Amino acid sequence: MGKIDINKQLKENSLLKTAFEFFTTKGFSKTSISDIVNKAGVAKGTFYLYFKDKYDIRNRLVAHKSSQIFSTALNRTSAKRQNLPFEEKIIVIVDSIIDQLTENQSLLTFISKNLSWGVFKSALTAPPANDDINFLDIYYELIDEAPFGLKNPEIMLFMIIELVSGVCYSSILYSEPCPIENMKPYLYDSIKAIIGQNKLPKNE
Repeated sequence: MGKIDINKQLKENSLLKTAFEFFTTKGFSKTSISDIVNKAGVAKGTFYLYFKDKYDIRNRLVAHKSSQIFSTALNRTSAKRQNLPFEEKIIVIVDSIIDQLTENQSLLTFISKNLSWGVFKSALTAPPANDDINFLDIYYELIDEAPFGLKNPEIMLFMIIELVSGVCYSSILYSEPCPIENMKPYLYDSIKAIIGQNKLPKNE
């Protein structure tokens, strides 16, 4: 990577970092592009070289932060997932994600408030940027390893994401209807049920 490319990367990273700080402290609606560029120390025109608007940088952040969480979960659970059934592999990964969100509640708030299926699907299908991982490839690798087929893997993933996101938001932030550690067994039983409802014989 040449000097120009390095400078571009530094500016983009600075904008992303600054935007995340504002979005998690001041709030998305109360943050302006001027706020972001002024603190990042770049010209306003520079912002538009990297992002279309404030929604674009927010969506990029959601995708990037989600990728970081997922990547950490995969690394932390690599040994534990060996030889586990498909359902248990998913639950081990989800458990690690929940632990990360419990440790970083500002990140949980940001992702839960801004994560839509459209944004997540974009993160799944877009080529990964920088050090981000490709969700879709890893998800289908896990599915290929399963001893059964699935009716609609995308719908199943959508349901699991929506379930985990909603439960984490209420249970971690507000202990409603109970703290997350008490909620986990019920959540994981529900994930197993979602997977079970989508199972097909391997050759279908």
